[in-house]
Amino acid sequence: MQRALNVLTGGLALFCSALAVCGSLAAAEQLVPAEQGALREAIENAQAGDVLRLAPGDHSGPVTVDRSITLTGEGLASIVGNGTGSVITVTAPDVTVQGLTLTGSGLSQETLDAGVKLTKQAHRAVVRDNRILNNLTGVDVHGARKATVSNNLIEGRRDLRVNERGNGIYVWNAPHLLAEYNTIRFGRDGVFVNTSHKDTFRNNRFEDLRFAVHYMHGNSGVIEGNVSRNNDIGYALMFSDRLKIRNNVSIGDRNHGLMLNYANRAEIAGNMVSGGGEKCLFMYNANKNTVTDNRFEGCPIGVHFTAGSAKNLFQGNAFIRNRTQVKYVGSRDLDWSTDGRGNFWSDHAAFDMNGDGLADTAYRPNDLIDQVLWTQPSAKLLMGSPAVQLLRWTQSQFPALLPGGIVDNAPLMQPPDRKDPISGVQG
Repeated sequence: MQRALNVLTGGLALFCSALAVCGSLAAAEQLVPAEQGALREAIENAQAGDVLRLAPGDHSGPVTVDRSITLTGEGLASIVGNGTGSVITVTAPDVTVQGLTLTGSGLSQETLDAGVKLTKQAHRAVVRDNRILNNLTGVDVHGARKATVSNNLIEGRRDLRVNERGNGIYVWNAPHLLAEYNTIRFGRDGVFVNTSHKDTFRNNRFEDLRFAVHYMHGNSGVIEGNVSRNNDIGYALMFSDRLKIRNNVSIGDRNHGLMLNYANRAEIAGNMVSGGGEKCLFMYNANKNTVTDNRFEGCPIGVHFTAGSAKNLFQGNAFIRNRTQVKYVGSRDLDWSTDGRGNFWSDHAAFDMNGDGLADTAYRPNDLIDQVLWTQPSAKLLMGSPAVQLLRWTQSQFPALLPGGIVDNAPLMQPPDRKDPISGVQG
């Protein structure tokens, strides 16, 4: 019995040793010299699990990665395309591309030439810590599931007009994508989602683009902790359901900070829009959304609310120093308070006699004169006339004369305490 046990133990040890040897053979590491054709040859000879460590210098592209390997350059190696196609095309699952500078893609909008193209076979691909520079598209995630794009610098072609450039990250039918801690600038859109669900975009920075995030036909996605500066639009959300838009920042975006167009049942919470060129928030036919604890500050229009948007909940938001706090053209009465708590309005002169933190009078952002001006802009010439002043005084004394529109029946006396999304400081 003991002899049989010894034989079995020895056999197990030999088997484990063989597994270790096989594992080491299956996960070999190879240094790839910066020589013409060396990278392509190394990929062709690699086995699944291998790590190809690229020597400092320029390596020739384009290349196709058709097996589950890692390409790493430790920040010192570049892959330079020849101006056609994508610099790296990934056609296998579980591929990692990291620590490289990637440049030299083609300019075909039809094939979406990119620094990195993840095809529909490239599931669980990881693209991280790269500098993806002067390509048409930065990363094209085209059908790959559960991919990760993180901590990359992606810069587009500044020698092209904006509409001729590609997007920083283009996403099509790539569920459960995670894109985080990327810096994207000088492209067309920072992120363009086209028909993809359950993706997450967080803690990215977007600068000098058309749209920071352009989200179309994508449901149940998460957009949180991102910063948009000096773009045409910060976050454009279109034809999508059940998005979570949380703790994002838009600073100095030229048109809108947040735009919802046929976006429904979204959670829009804890965002900050400051100094926008036109509108902090534009809602067009957007329904059943919750808009809570956001800060809309210093825009010509705080919220433009139009085209039949209905059943939206507004609570705990701060509307501060917007030239027009709310623009709403309609005859319905919409109460922007819920469960006895509304929003803060910096231009609401009111008292709080019982000290409960709520103003003693309701707030109406728009009156009949506002409605006339929006439909007949030439009426601005009459703004200083005694007749207009008398009409405004009459409305304030007889609220029944006020038109239908937005009313906050429980306005807050102070803006809610909230954590600044950039500094993390409570204030």
